[in-house]
This record gives sequence, structure tokens and C-alpha cells, in this order.
Amino acid sequence: MTRDEVRTALALSAVFFMRMMGLFMVLPVLALYVEHLEAATPLLIGCALGIYGLTQASLQIPFGKWSDRVGRRPVITVGLVVFSLGGLVAAASSHIYAVILGRALQGAGAVSGATLALAADLTRPSQRTKTMAIIGISIGAAFTTAFLIGPLIDAWFGLRGVFVGGAVLGLAALVLLWTVVPTPTGSAAPTEVHVSDGRDTTRELRHLQTGVFFLHLVLAASFVSIPVLLSRDLGLPSDRHFQVYLPVLLISVLCIWPLLRSSREHMDRRLFAFAIALLGLGEALLWALPARLYPMAVALTIFFTGFNYLESLLPSWISRAAPNARKGSALGAYATGQFLGTFVGGLVGGALAGYVGTRGVFAAAALVCGAWLAFSLRQTALRSDAAAA
Repeated sequence: MTRDEVRTALALSAVFFMRMMGLFMVLPVLALYVEHLEAATPLLIGCALGIYGLTQASLQIPFGKWSDRVGRRPVITVGLVVFSLGGLVAAASSHIYAVILGRALQGAGAVSGATLALAADLTRPSQRTKTMAIIGISIGAAFTTAFLIGPLIDAWFGLRGVFVGGAVLGLAALVLLWTVVPTPTGSAAPTEVHVSDGRDTTRELRHLQTGVFFLHLVLAASFVSIPVLLSRDLGLPSDRHFQVYLPVLLISVLCIWPLLRSSREHMDRRLFAFAIALLGLGEALLWALPARLYPMAVALTIFFTGFNYLESLLPSWISRAAPNARKGSALGAYATGQFLGTFVGGLVGGALAGYVGTRGVFAAAALVCGAWLAFSLRQTALRSDAAAA
């Protein structure tokens, strides 16, 4: 990679990191406020957790088309301003509907697709997979950092502080966008020619895009219940949740780090299926094991190991699987599936928490992972059959 390409990859990764951290910091703390936010219920808490996914999914394609017409940087600027405004709206009121509105506005800054397109504009085709891998790893890092920082900010400044912190991160990403990210010069680099069977490529993309939908559905549903589990069942105050998240996340990252280097360029189908199985096993253990610290920590470690592996590498795999002529639409579909999964997971998780209780959400999530694993194995078998033919 050239110096400008390295600068592009690192700067846009930082933009993604700050924006996604602003979204993720809310996940480990919002469910704790079901009794403190006016008119809150488990269903509305789930809606607040996931509503940003609906606005993201709805606006990814319009923002992407808009960036094609007026340029990437102005569109990303508008998106980051809207994102920061949403954080301030959510912080301004203690009513659940204000929080839902703020989260919806955060999601309305739907610039993931435009940011990925800017990364493609600023890198050569031969280096785009590396760039997407770096961005994917930054998203995984944002998730990990948010789960350590979010509970601490909540303990010091309350939920409003978490939302204000997200708004500040959005504005910091805006400064980085205009001061560090290089300016595209002319059109994007010439596309490479990929010779592949169209049906096979479509099947592969559908496999991965469905995967990111399930991944974020399970994540959002789980975090309707995980903070409640730590506080109510384990008796940990919110300012001590990081004492669980820190070792759990560090161990999970150490477990997957050797795999990230070997899997970054080529998708390993066995590891993909294994990561889904880990995700489901973690959910099943959260449901079945006694609510004590060490069993729950083991279950969370297994869950986060599967999640962090998939979250870090899916953008790279999507970018590599898509022909260059379809790369933009493939990445847009990836972002849409990701955020739509978040919305559905938050809504369903909140509804289930109200009807079957906290632990029942984990059982349902384990069943979803089982269905996802079956779908993934079937797609792999179909690809193998096509290759043999």
C-alpha cells in the first residue's frame, strides 16, 4: 500500500471507529434504565436500542446515490452532523420517546456505504480488500472499546453523558474527515476484471449479507438482557460491569487474533461455521447456566469470540466476493442488512424480554444461531456441488 492508501485506511477506520463507538456505547447500559426513563417498557427499550438500525437501513442507498452526485465528503459530513444531533436529542430528555427519536436520528446519519465508497475511491483495486479488512477490524475494536467505556461514562455522568459522548465522537470524526482523510483526485482507479460464475457470486454475497443480518439481530436482542443479567441476577452495579466485559473481551480478542491474519484475505468456511456455532453456544449457556459470575463470564467469552471474529472480517469478505462492477451495491446491501438486523433484534428482544423474561431472550437467540448455522452449511454445500459440477 502507498503512503496515501495507508493514510486513507487508517483515517477512515478512525471515522468508523468513533461513529460506531458512539452507537455501541449505549448497548451495555440502556436496558438498565427501564425503570428510570419515563414511560419505558422492555419493548420500548428494545425499540430504542434497535431503531437506529431501521433508519440506517432505510437511508443507506439514498445516501449512497447522493454521494455519487455531490461527492462523498459532503454527504458524510451531513451524516455525521445528523448523528451528533441525535445524540444531543436523546440526552436532552428523560422520556423514552425522546431517546427513541434521538437514536433514530443517530441512525439517519447513514453514511457507512458512502464512507466505504470513499475508501474505494482512494485506493487501488488491488489494495481495497486490505483497506476493508482494516475498517472491519476497527468496527470490532469500536465494539470492544464501547463496552468498556460506556458503563464507566454511565457511572460518572449517567445515560445523558453516554449520549453526549456519542455526539462528541461524531464531531471528532467530522474534524478527522476534513483534516486527515485525503481528497480524491479524479475518478476512482480502474476496475479489475473478475471472471466468475454470476450465480455463484450472487449466492456467495447472499450468504454473507444474510450472515451480517443474523449477527446484528442476535447482538441487539442479547443486549436487551445482558446488562439486566449483570445488574439484577449477579448484583453488579453498572460502574462495575466493565470488570466483566474487560477480561471477557480481552480473552476473546486473544483467541481470534491468530485467525484474523490468516482469514483476512480468504474466507475460511469452516471457521465461519465454527464462529456461528460459538455464538449460539454462548447464547445457550447464558440461558442454561446458573446465574453466577464465573459461568456467565465463560458464556460471554464464548459469545464474544464468535462475534468479534465475524464482525471484524465480514466487510473484507464482502468486498472480496463482489465483482468490482457490483462492489458498491454489495457493500450497500451489507450495511443495510447489518442495520436492519439491529432493528429487528432490538424490537424482538424487547418484546421477548417482556413476555418470557431476560433468560428467555438468550434461548431464542440460540435458536436463531442454529437456524443461521443450518443456512450457512447449506450454502456451503450448494457451492461445493456447483464447483464439483
